[in-house]
Amino acid sequence: MSAPLARNHHHPDCFHGLYAITHDVAQLSATTLCKQVVAAIDGGARIIQYRHKNLTTCQRQQQAHALLNCCREHAIPLIINDDVALAAIIGADGVHLGRDDMTPAAARAQLGEQAIIGTSCYNSIDLALKAQQAGADYVAFGRFFTSATKPLAVEANPVLLQRAKRELNIPLIAIGGITAENGKMLIDAGADMLAAVNGVFAQTEIRIAAQQYAQLFK
Repeated sequence: MSAPLARNHHHPDCFHGLYAITHDVAQLSATTLCKQVVAAIDGGARIIQYRHKNLTTCQRQQQAHALLNCCREHAIPLIINDDVALAAIIGADGVHLGRDDMTPAAARAQLGEQAIIGTSCYNSIDLALKAQQAGADYVAFGRFFTSATKPLAVEANPVLLQRAKRELNIPLIAIGGITAENGKMLIDAGADMLAAVNGVFAQTEIRIAAQQYAQLFK
């Protein structure tokens, strides 16, 4: 297995642009998933997160492993959602932690110094400050708009990003119902990256959809 990509303080440029998160459609083969991810990368995605809640451990491992190979070929980091054990087994570039997952420090102990550790901070600056202190490499805020993936998620306001930009010194990811039409205001408020699931992977032309997000950062 090839070596993991260098961590973001060596390569902060990966934390600028589209953060594409796979959607957990059942019966999607690893091959199809890889094709979709490569299309997103071709369109300008700078980080890929693998997120799938409805598969067996074995199926998730198979998909994640295939995705890691695709991402390695394109020198794009692969982050695993919620599952530190899976990230460790396949040698992924990092993990994204939610409120009920282990701490960034515990994840780092399992995944090593080079791992990219991100955490969901919803609409809380306090959580974000704690995450930064605990060694997180980035924090994610949201949802900012109505989201098909997480319809019941707490709402965040763009003013939160302005405050986070002043008080934190790690990259800020905005997530939740973000489109190429509404994303610019979040970048202007301080988001370093826009995260999207359906806005990229539920579109007919994934590459073009990704490109529309990427354009907002130019």
